[in-house]
Amino acid sequence: MLSKFKRVFVLAPHTDDGELGAGGTIAKLIELGADVYYFAFSTAEDSLPDGLPSNTLEIEVKNATKRLGIKEENVIIYHYKVRKLNYVRQEILEDLIRHKRDMMPDLVIMPSLHDIHQDHSTIAKEGLRAFKTTTILGYELIWNNLTFNTVSFVKLDKRHIEAKINALQEYKSQKGRDYMSRDFIFSLARTRGVQIGCEYAESFEVVRWVM
Repeated sequence: MLSKFKRVFVLAPHTDDGELGAGGTIAKLIELGADVYYFAFSTAEDSLPDGLPSNTLEIEVKNATKRLGIKEENVIIYHYKVRKLNYVRQEILEDLIRHKRDMMPDLVIMPSLHDIHQDHSTIAKEGLRAFKTTTILGYELIWNNLTFNTVSFVKLDKRHIEAKINALQEYKSQKGRDYMSRDFIFSLARTRGVQIGCEYAESFEVVRWVM
């Protein structure tokens, strides 16, 4: 089923969200021949630890997505202000519609509609508006989800989880966060795997399914 998707958009409110929510699936999609585009809407310059250059996360997301196999030219980075994406939701919607017209994805992977972070919620809602005729899967970020419907799963091999971890290791500015740890990433992948009787998996909410 996954192999039928040939052009995939990954919507990341902030650099690293796409890898955290769907890094293993991205690696598998690319392995299956999909052309994956990664859109980061904020490089969160205002949230960087003191002393780091303002372009730190822009550099890190380029390195991380390269680790997953995403082509450099397929990484589109915006510089909207962190925690203020809701103030520019119309601009974001227009960005998404423009990219849809230019490239027409057959799968969009974005934050869950149940994600309570204000920036994530904005991207999810505008993503649904922009791609309402396209298959959409919502990824989980369990620290932001009060609820998450584990109704769709992608079976993964260990190499896909390793690729996800290798990508996340490029975010050296974020290394102190618990959800960046190797143990956490493997634990969640194993948990989702147990739910469907395999070793590793990532889970998604089905926002829209077009057959």
